Amino acid sequence: MHQDGLNESLIQDCEQIMLSEFSSYRKQLKLRYDDHLSLFGSSRHHFEEGKDGNIIQGALTKNEFSSSRHGNFSEYSTTESDEFEKQDGGELTCEEGSTFFDAADYFTESNSRSSTMSASTDCGVHSATNIDNPGGQEVVDIQIQDSNNMLPEIKRRSKLPEPTEKEKGISLWSIIKDSVGKDLTRVCLPVYFNEPLSSLQKCFEDFEYSYLLDQAYEYGKVGNSLMRILKVAAFAISGYASSVARPCKPFNPLLGETYEADFPDRRIRFFAEKVSHHPMLIACHSEGKGWKFWGDSNVKSKFWGQSIQVDPVGVLTVEFDDGEIFKWSKVTTTINNLILGKLYCNHHGIMHIKGNRQYSCKLKFKEPSLLDRNPHLVQGFVEDNDGKKASFLIGKWDESMYYSNLDTSKVKSADQLQGASLLWEKNKPSPNPTRYNLSSFAITLNELTPELQEKLPPTDSRLRPDQRHLENGEYEKANAEKLRLERRQRMSTKLQDNGWKPRWFEQDAEDGTYHYKGGYWEARDQGRWDGCLNIFGEFSET
Repeated sequence: MHQDGLNESLIQDCEQIMLSEFSSYRKQLKLRYDDHLSLFGSSRHHFEEGKDGNIIQGALTKNEFSSSRHGNFSEYSTTESDEFEKQDGGELTCEEGSTFFDAADYFTESNSRSSTMSASTDCGVHSATNIDNPGGQEVVDIQIQDSNNMLPEIKRRSKLPEPTEKEKGISLWSIIKDSVGKDLTRVCLPVYFNEPLSSLQKCFEDFEYSYLLDQAYEYGKVGNSLMRILKVAAFAISGYASSVARPCKPFNPLLGETYEADFPDRRIRFFAEKVSHHPMLIACHSEGKGWKFWGDSNVKSKFWGQSIQVDPVGVLTVEFDDGEIFKWSKVTTTINNLILGKLYCNHHGIMHIKGNRQYSCKLKFKEPSLLDRNPHLVQGFVEDNDGKKASFLIGKWDESMYYSNLDTSKVKSADQLQGASLLWEKNKPSPNPTRYNLSSFAITLNELTPELQEKLPPTDSRLRPDQRHLENGEYEKANAEKLRLERRQRMSTKLQDNGWKPRWFEQDAEDGTYHYKGGYWEARDQGRWDGCLNIFGEFSET
C-alpha cells in the first residue's frame, strides 16, 4: 500500500480492520478447538463406562453419524421470528440438548428405514410409508410412469469446451483499491469473477428437478392434494441445491436480453426476459406437463464488508391445469468470505407456500451458528385451512428432503425419524465441473448447436459474445467484449426512460408484476424476429 502511494491514515485503518478480522477468526478457532476436546473427552468417558463397549452416549448422536461425511460448517447465529420460534402449536424449533442413542439400534433403524423410503425419480411406480392426517387422507408416494416411454432421447453435452488460454488469477483487493471513491455501479469486474451463464439461465437452473411438478400434477389428478403440496415444497427447496460451492457470479443480462429452454425430454418449455434495468427485473414463464409457472424477480442487497446479504423480491407462482395455485417467495441468501477465506453461501429465513385450496406449507431454512454440526437444515409442515398439521418435512437444501407423520421440530435430521419417506434427492455432481463447479444440468444451459443457432432471436443469452468467449477459455476477448457491453448497459436507463417496453412480457397495471403475453414460440416456429434488436452488436454512444 505504501508503494501504491496510499496515505498513512488509510493504511492504519486497513491494518485495524485486518487485525480485527484475524482476532475474530482466532476466537472462532479456539471455540472449535475447545468443542472438539470436550467431544473427544466425553466420548472416551462414556465409552469406558458403557457395557461391553456397545453404548456411546451423548457424544455421537445419530445426526453426527449421518452428517460427518460432509465435514463442513457455517458461521451464523439464528435470529428468526414468526411462529417458528415458539415451543407449542406445532412450530419449528432447533433443540441443542444432548440425545442418547444405542449404536446398534442406529444401524438397525437405518437399514429398516432405507427399505421404506421412496426414490423420487421420474419413472416406475413405488409406494412409500403412509401418513395418517387430520383429514383422513392417505398419503402414498407413487412415482410417475411415462406411458409407452414416448419421451424423446436428446443427447446433450457433458462438459464445457477446453479453454484455449491459461487463466490468470486476479486480486480482489486490487479491484477494491482501484475503486475507492468511485460509483460501484460503474465498476466493471473482469470476467474472472463470472461463470459462463447469465442470470436468465440461472433462473432456468431452478428447474433441474422439474419432474417434481410433474409428480405434483399426477397426485392432484388422483385426488391426493397433500402429496401435491409436498412435491411443490420439494421443488421450491430443490432450486437451492446447485448453489453450493459456486464461487463465480452469473453475467448481468442486458436490457431486453432473453433466454429460451426447450427440453422435450423433460416435458418443459421455459422463457425469460430482462424487462427492467433500474430496478433490475427478470420475468420468466414456463410450461410443463399439466402446469404453468411464472414470476418476476428483483433483489435488494446489503454489503457488510466481509459478506453480502441478498433479499429476493417477487412472487413465484405455479398453477395446475385443474386450477390449483401455489405462490411463494424465495428466502434470504448470504454470501460470505468476500475478502478472506473460502467463499460460500447460505440460505435462511421463512418460506410460505400458500395454496388457494386445502393446504399451505411453511418452511424454515435454518440460519446456522458457528459451531453448528448440521448446516443447511430445512424444517417445515403442511397445514390445512383449519390450521391442523397434516404432514411434516425435514432435510437439507443441498442434499435431500423427507416427509413424515411425526413432528420434525425436535429432531435434526431424517435419520432420527422412523419411517420418514424421501421426497427429493440431489443429483450426483458432474464428473467435469471445472472451476465453476457447474452441475451436469447447468453445463447444458449455454450449449449452442448450429441447428439451435438458426432458430434463436438475436437477444438470446447464448449469443452474448463475452459469455461465449469465457466458456471457450478466451479470456482476453471475453474481457474486451464485457467492457464494450458494459458501456452499452449504461445506456439502458436512458433507453428505458424514453419509453422502451419489453417485447414478450407486459406489466400488470394493478400489482406491477410482469406476465408473459405470448407469441414467442410462434415467432420461433416462423423464424420471424421483427422488432428484436441486435443488442450484442456494435453501437454508437451518441
